[in-house]
Amino acid sequence: MKITTRVELSVMMFLQFFIWGAWYVTMGTYLDKVLHADGVQLGAAYSAMAIATIFSPFFVGMIADRFFSAQRVLGVLHLVGAGLLYYITTVDDPQTFYWIILLYSLCYAPTLALVNSVAFRQMKDTTKEFATIRVLGTIGWIATGWMIDKVFKISDDQLAFTFKMLAVASIILGLLSFFLPNTPPKGKGTKTTFAQILGADAFVLFRSRSFIVFFIASILICIPLSFYYSLTNLFLTQAGMEDATSKMTFGQFSEALFILLIPFCFRRLGVKWMIAVGMIAWALRFIFFGYGDGYVNMWMLYAGIILHGVCFDFFFVTGQIYTDSKAGLRIQSSAQGMITMATYGIGMWIGTLLSGYVKDYYTTIDKIVEWKKVWMVPAIIATAVLIIFILLFHDKTTTRPEAEPVVAV
Repeated sequence: MKITTRVELSVMMFLQFFIWGAWYVTMGTYLDKVLHADGVQLGAAYSAMAIATIFSPFFVGMIADRFFSAQRVLGVLHLVGAGLLYYITTVDDPQTFYWIILLYSLCYAPTLALVNSVAFRQMKDTTKEFATIRVLGTIGWIATGWMIDKVFKISDDQLAFTFKMLAVASIILGLLSFFLPNTPPKGKGTKTTFAQILGADAFVLFRSRSFIVFFIASILICIPLSFYYSLTNLFLTQAGMEDATSKMTFGQFSEALFILLIPFCFRRLGVKWMIAVGMIAWALRFIFFGYGDGYVNMWMLYAGIILHGVCFDFFFVTGQIYTDSKAGLRIQSSAQGMITMATYGIGMWIGTLLSGYVKDYYTTIDKIVEWKKVWMVPAIIATAVLIIFILLFHDKTTTRPEAEPVVAV
């Protein structure tokens, strides 16, 4: 890969996750402290991204794989998203906030698959090259927390500023996207059926029993993941941790470390045990949160945060590489969009709604949240998914195929 191409892809990943990290981490606290939303409204706001992600594979399959270059679609979506991010700062009630964040999510969700497609198309061996590019996304997520807490020193009641900051970042990424390496549609000029337009050609991957297990596990494990995204910032703040937003980035520092270890671990552990280790870390994280506090057990809160690196990298990044290894170039964008739908879509949608109801269920009449009981729910779910995955998944994929997917295992 040319140095200029590597730099372009790295900046793309940095900005992509810089944008997501700022609004997604702090939105729960913003809704609670500024808009005074309840748990159900908080969960509904986070579900907007999940709903958008469910529909994004159809959009990606129709546009990026069929008609337009992926980098141009990426640019347009981020420019439209910039306008919505700025407008949302004028909203003062949770209900209106939900509809605007849903519209923005419909713009942002497809970009998660598009940045992967743009990056993967420039690589000869994704198991070796992708991690070094994707780590810049982690650094971008880290940068958001430190800018909010340390640079701009934003208090809880001033978090609307983050949306304005991200509107500027979205404009920059939108314009940059038009100068990224050309990623033309692979399906252009071929006879296209309605099912293919909807991205259904990626369904060929379901001929593999192990891929089916992976797909279902991806949905189920994202139910506890949504608890982390929607509740952690608020939980840490209530637990007495100062500068919780920047300290949550310790999880991304951990992610940056472990993502660089993926090529080494991938060759020695394989897909199954990489993903299983990630699930184990998920269960441990929620147990630490359940028993941690802002006093003598503060170390448990830090441990739960730092485990994010193992949780995310060993499941999500490994899963993206595994999906790419099965898909091949022709259905690459559709396949990435489909697995994004399973994780950030269906699983997160169920989890975000559940997290809101669980928070309200374990909130006393005096408005005190019984956080230990809240965190035991995702811990139990993660443990159950781990057991099912270990028993049913059997796939020894370690490299990306050169041509078409091999789906019979």
